[in-house]
Amino acid sequence: MPSNRDDIRDFLNRRKHVVLVEVKAANGSTPREAGAWMLVAVDCIFGTIGGGQLEFMAIDHARKLLNQGEADGDDISIPLGPEIGQCCGGRVALGFKRLDRQLRATLVEKVDLEIAQRPHVYVFGAGHVGDALAMALSLAPLRIVLVDTREIELSATRVPGIETCLTAMPEMVVRDAPAGSSFVVLTHDHALDFLITAEALARGDAAYVGMIGSKTKKATFRNWLEREIGRPEIFDRLVCPVGGTAVKDKRPSVIATLAAAEIMTSALNHQFGQDNFSKQKLQLHA
Repeated sequence: MPSNRDDIRDFLNRRKHVVLVEVKAANGSTPREAGAWMLVAVDCIFGTIGGGQLEFMAIDHARKLLNQGEADGDDISIPLGPEIGQCCGGRVALGFKRLDRQLRATLVEKVDLEIAQRPHVYVFGAGHVGDALAMALSLAPLRIVLVDTREIELSATRVPGIETCLTAMPEMVVRDAPAGSSFVVLTHDHALDFLITAEALARGDAAYVGMIGSKTKKATFRNWLEREIGRPEIFDRLVCPVGGTAVKDKRPSVIATLAAAEIMTSALNHQFGQDNFSKQKLQLHA
């Protein structure tokens, strides 16, 4: 289920009068791309077109339309220069449209589709690092599944919007995951880590496969992979240790923060390398 920030149904059900603001064109350096959008009501907003003075002006313009009772507003073109205190240097064209029943349904469908298409990230191990990593990833446009063989660990997890999976055979979760998924392995048992990691690497279609560990553990896994699986070539796709080695701090929150950026970069690059991003844009004026 989507978290509250994704709950467009709740936003629309609570507000009768809403204006849709869409970036119709973005030239040069701009906060968001063409197709980015947000909803503006009298009391709050949903989504963003990039923040800053540009968004402040867009919200102000949309609320004037709401106060005046107008159906739609004219497009406006805003240069992002010193005159508005936002020196990106590009130019953004914004469209404004009051929501009717059909457009509300279109937006709900669009958000549902975006959520359904989010890359999957499977975090194996609900210990200190696993919980911290799930929390760090929870703000990203990803579907996070926290997997563990121990009920007591999962029951202690308190990460909003994160799915949990209790299973005696975590390797089956790897096999059933959709193509392009990411797998992060940090369980309480090295043998289990090796089993899950080998399963993820063997798929050949993962966006990211990472395992927590030291140089010694990495070398041991490589020997195990060659001896037990007979496919040493898949080892090269492994990220270990997760989060890199540039920062020596081993606190769970630090490892999780570094690993989250690594995972999200791989997951989103993999997704947008296969999908046509422009197909997801909402066109206000056909």
